[in-house]
Amino acid sequence: MRIDKFLKVSRLIKRRSVANEACDSGRICVNGRPVKASYDVKVGDVLEITFGERVSRYEVTAIAEHVLKGDAASLYKPL
Repeated sequence: MRIDKFLKVSRLIKRRSVANEACDSGRICVNGRPVKASYDVKVGDVLEITFGERVSRYEVTAIAEHVLKGDAASLYKPL
């Protein structure tokens, strides 16, 4: 699954267009490297999301095309 879609489905970022822009501007890193929106996310990847001064790190635990709002947090684990 593309990283921009994963960020939207997991509800780490609300809109896919915002996730796409964050990738293009280098604010999304996977395993320590900045990635483009087309990067293919795999279970076990460590995501770093930078917004302003805040850096959030998450480990991908599952990948799903559609997830209910209550189950979205099961796709990742905060580090």
